[in-house]
Amino acid sequence: MSEKQYSMKEAMLFSQRIAQLSKALWKSIEKDWQQWIKPFDLNINEHHILWIAYHLNGASISDVAKFGVMHVSTAFNFSKKLEERGLLQFSKKENDKRNTYIQLTPEGEEIFLRIMESYQPNGNAAFTGALPLRDLYGKFPDIIEMMAIVRNIYGDDFMEIFERSFHNIETEFNEDAGKLRKSEKTEKELL
Repeated sequence: MSEKQYSMKEAMLFSQRIAQLSKALWKSIEKDWQQWIKPFDLNINEHHILWIAYHLNGASISDVAKFGVMHVSTAFNFSKKLEERGLLQFSKKENDKRNTYIQLTPEGEEIFLRIMESYQPNGNAAFTGALPLRDLYGKFPDIIEMMAIVRNIYGDDFMEIFERSFHNIETEFNEDAGKLRKSEKTEKELL
């Protein structure tokens, strides 16, 4: 076994720095996220499930739990509430009767798209906090080190879905009159 290449002080300082910075950032993000989705009568878990269902287009409850970083029972219970509201539908696959799958209903997709359109960047503290860096460097921070840490914790599958969802936004949505809207071309391709 090789000798450790770090001191206990270094390990503790890193762990506490990332813990306290993450907590402070999460508190701000949580507040902004709740404000963004409040008009749609959703909580963060429900919105996150809609987000995952949209991008995975037929996700298992296990996938929702994994990619939503929530317990399976949390993913199931909040998905059930969304089903009761007519935003999700549950199904089983012929070749996989053990897992339960969710998919957005047309109403669920409509609400998801309306939420996307309602996004206001100036109401987002993480965004406005990063603006001085964008002004200085000409781009937003890549956060590559944070992504590497998350990849090492949650694995390549998690990061693949993470990247797919943002790629989908980049390719399927356009800015129109200061709002994000699904491009008509993509909607027609889906039909």
